[in-house]
Amino acid sequence: MILIPVKNLSRAKQRLASVLDQAARTELAQAMLHDVVAAVAAWSGRTAAALVTSDPFAVALARKYDLEIIPDPANPGETGAIEMATRLCVERGIDRTLVIPADIPLIEASELEEIFAHAPDAGSLLVPAADGRGTNAAFRRPADLFPLRFGNDSFKPHLAAAQATGKPCRVLQLPGIALDVDNPADLQELLTADGETRAQGLIRRWKLGHVFLATGTEDL
Repeated sequence: MILIPVKNLSRAKQRLASVLDQAARTELAQAMLHDVVAAVAAWSGRTAAALVTSDPFAVALARKYDLEIIPDPANPGETGAIEMATRLCVERGIDRTLVIPADIPLIEASELEEIFAHAPDAGSLLVPAADGRGTNAAFRRPADLFPLRFGNDSFKPHLAAAQATGKPCRVLQLPGIALDVDNPADLQELLTADGETRAQGLIRRWKLGHVFLATGTEDL
């Protein structure tokens, strides 16, 4: 099962506060989530997928694209949400999970297909963020092979935990999945990247200056 944790979008992306007010940050988070969900739904061979959330926008989006909703009323963050959703998968007898974040708007359905094509029969596959620090996709089979702990520097701990299981762990570089948007420099990369995603269209309409995005200190 593909699991996408979604926090309360009304307080999303605090690290972009130097360049965007909360209304804009929420709108951007919603656009990025829509891009991710649409890519998952566009994969013709996809496995079951669920949003782990209680955010109203995310719930409505899941229903629109016929994805499952795993309620997350406590909203403890990505790590807690995925711990809860993983337990639910195990209880259901689901033998594999793929966790992806809600802020990778350049993700393509073909990249999801690559993950499942390269994933070991028993073991894990990790896709690092562009900076090599974060983890932007984590496949585990069995579903609870090792715990996931998300944060700015999650990739090396995840890799170590995966290798400690004694089962195969593969690392795959996927450029669309690699770009997550957390800070103004990430917005700059998204702005100039090839593509016409909802998130790209939004920030292009805002006409944010390149210097402003790079530093967060210039005027719009």
